Amino acid sequence: MLRCEGVGYRYGGQVALAEVELALAPGHSLGLLGPNGAGKSTLMRCLAGVARPSQGRITIGGRDPTDPATRARVGVAPQDLALYDGLTAAENLAFVGRLYDLRGPRLRDRVEAMLELAGLRARARDRVGTFSGGMKRRLGLACAAIHQPELLLLDEPTVGVDPQSREHLLTALGALRTGGVAIVYSTHLMDEVERVCDRVAIIDHGRVLADGAVSEVLARHGGATLIELELSGPLPPAWAALGAERVSAERVRLASTAPWADLAQLAASAGAEGAGAEGLRGLRVTGPSLERAFLGLTGRELRD
Repeated sequence: MLRCEGVGYRYGGQVALAEVELALAPGHSLGLLGPNGAGKSTLMRCLAGVARPSQGRITIGGRDPTDPATRARVGVAPQDLALYDGLTAAENLAFVGRLYDLRGPRLRDRVEAMLELAGLRARARDRVGTFSGGMKRRLGLACAAIHQPELLLLDEPTVGVDPQSREHLLTALGALRTGGVAIVYSTHLMDEVERVCDRVAIIDHGRVLADGAVSEVLARHGGATLIELELSGPLPPAWAALGAERVSAERVRLASTAPWADLAQLAASAGAEGAGAEGLRGLRVTGPSLERAFLGLTGRELRD
């Protein structure tokens, strides 16, 4: 569905994208992560056909994204909402639908379907200027999907929304993906990527630093699993053999890449090998995370 092959982009003499290689199949979703200025927005502009790469090639369904016929297969929900406050929710949807040549019963059916998707059926005749931020975000997604695109490009789709609207948006994205829509999801919220996306790409300085299934990126870059025990007795021999360290009088820490089942068995053995079950007073497990992968690949310095 979507392919980026050696994509590069320059602003004058400044490199914004360099040798970007990505692929996305129908019904799959790609989380695009990167610090401010990493090149995410430039890449999204190229995917939307608004900007043309300086080198390399992007194809959507085998066609150039700048082709008007290709653009009709793509839906875009920008971070800066493109809604008309003076129109109702239904009127906004109908306006966007007409831009994609939807007319008559077909247009009415799509407006109704998108009001349902956005959870706005009861507010269909209300002016958008009276809506909360979360309602506008939901309507923005509905406008992007009204023409049944094959590819959705979403830029920070949950920014500034309440928890209920966030939950509704993420559920709606799952429904769209189940229907075969491919989704590129640009965000800073890594828990959303882990929930919504089955693939992730981490980009910085215009280059893709990691790309693959979320589970693969976590395994390669997400860090070791950390186990901390609150243990009053001696350090269990099995833990000592694996390099565990006592970080305080009653706390033991072990970093391991062993499978979860092995770690659970190891943690359970701590009481038997150490001070007994009564000596084990607490257990905390921290698994690999996209946040640790992101910071490990891009660094911790501020990007203003």
